[in-house]
Amino acid sequence: MELSSEDNLRLNVLLANRPQAIRIDESRLIVYGLSERGEAKVTLNPTGALDAYLRAVKELISGHILGSPGGYPVYLRRWTRMGQMRDQSLEQLLMLGESEAVVAAVGSPGLTPELARRAWWAMEDAENARRMLRNPTIVASTMGPVLADYLLEYLPFETDHETMMESVRLVLQPGLLSDEKILELWKRSTRKQAYLVGFLRARPDDLPEPLQPRADAEEIATALAAELSAGNAVAGLLVRVTSAAGQRFLKTLSAVLDKPPNQDIVSAGFDLLRGYFAVLRPEGDPNLAIDALLADGEAFVGLGGHTSARAIEEVGPEPMREQVQRILEQLPATAPDLVTMRLLSGAGYGLIRPLLPDPTTLGSLMRRKLTPAIEPLQAQIAQLLG
Repeated sequence: MELSSEDNLRLNVLLANRPQAIRIDESRLIVYGLSERGEAKVTLNPTGALDAYLRAVKELISGHILGSPGGYPVYLRRWTRMGQMRDQSLEQLLMLGESEAVVAAVGSPGLTPELARRAWWAMEDAENARRMLRNPTIVASTMGPVLADYLLEYLPFETDHETMMESVRLVLQPGLLSDEKILELWKRSTRKQAYLVGFLRARPDDLPEPLQPRADAEEIATALAAELSAGNAVAGLLVRVTSAAGQRFLKTLSAVLDKPPNQDIVSAGFDLLRGYFAVLRPEGDPNLAIDALLADGEAFVGLGGHTSARAIEEVGPEPMREQVQRILEQLPATAPDLVTMRLLSGAGYGLIRPLLPDPTTLGSLMRRKLTPAIEPLQAQIAQLLG
């Protein structure tokens, strides 16, 4: 289909002025161009079917920008999805008036702050904001707070829990939100476990409203000062857990597991536990049920009267078992804490599988079926909370 002579002329003038980005409002039939002087627009006057006319407009733009009249070419679509676009091509992608081209640009590791500004003008979208906030260069630029504010305002309209968790994690990166906005978001998280997971992922040691350290925290830190200096990672974790920040982390994670809405939140809570206590289980998720985890923890600390069948990998200059024994020599009363820390480091799918084989189960039914695993975990967390 041929464009009307008026549209053809005005679009060519727009392109001749070397726009920085192009956006097409298909519902209002307007082509916008971004330039250093501001925003220009061309109101279209279709001479035939709208879909065919818009395709002709895109072909004109693509022919001018890429030398290809086929719109956003299939081979470019394939390359950008695979992350194979060259950085020098990103500027061209933003001038095609194609949403998928913008998505490809914002997901590129070579995106610059200036190109991020143009891309955001071309397509304000929550998923685009998340893509750009995964890029450290964009986070550190003036675009970072702009994108974070957008995600914060859009957060109440999100329905997918993983998306909520990721949005909160991203906006809580340093330098994006003011202290007031962070505290406001924290207060909104009271009944939103997905928001709490985002906080725990983003700043596990810097959560708002820290609790008091555990009553014996100072005693533990003093007694283990030499071990800390010697690089005892298990001692460092015990001190971290009993600190004010550690107590807040555990209490917040307990709130996440108290009434999770679905299995995504449960799995995210378990991932956080394994990550926080990972130094005690370098082999990763052991895929064990709760009883096996408890037996493993007791054997690990030497309370079961036998050594653990699972080999303990070395952490630092000494085997982990030696690090544990050196702590027990100084503080034998911490044995239950060490058992609990080892157990929590193994929280994973093995806790869910025997109780809830159907991944679609959620809500109160899910929580009831998971009670045999969640209640013992909560009791273990309570042990560390003193």
